[in-house]
Amino acid sequence: MRPIINSFLRGLLLVFPIGATIYVIYSAIRWSNNFFNDLLFEWLNIDIPGLGIITVFFGISAIGYIFSRAITKPIVTYFEQFLKKVPFIKIIYTSLKELTEAFVGDKKRFNKPVLIDLGGMEAKRIGFVTQKDLNQFGIEDMVAVYCPHSYNFSGNLFLVPTQNVTPIEFNSTDVMKYIVSGGVTNITN
Repeated sequence: MRPIINSFLRGLLLVFPIGATIYVIYSAIRWSNNFFNDLLFEWLNIDIPGLGIITVFFGISAIGYIFSRAITKPIVTYFEQFLKKVPFIKIIYTSLKELTEAFVGDKKRFNKPVLIDLGGMEAKRIGFVTQKDLNQFGIEDMVAVYCPHSYNFSGNLFLVPTQNVTPIEFNSTDVMKYIVSGGVTNITN
């Protein structure tokens, strides 16, 4: 009997939040639709179908925007500042954060797909130029190219002579999907 009860409770933990969310949104749409249509009907003598859906959508979006700006952002900022002060965690956290931001967000860095010739080999690699100027390392006429691994969240960084780098004229997101899928995904131009 115990395994059945445990399964029921696990199922309840999954179903209850989804069901409650659906119920609350449905109730809010019905209330909003009735309230605003009654209000507009008094002024304009019209009934607008779907007004509740539109009102609830914009209301929930406004709440999400205010919550993320006023409450969540300061907490996240404070937590990040704390992590950046802890010696060993600072290295791991900042590296992973920058890698994640390179894939998504405003600081997307994997936006220049290229084909690289590693020299002396007939095989080529597909990657993304991450830095065009390597003078900070005293290296000239080379670029940094990150080549992600297939089916993995890792890759290799190659410093490649600029003459061995050929830009690929495809959408960088499609190229990333192609690489990560191991060449299974088709790229359309």
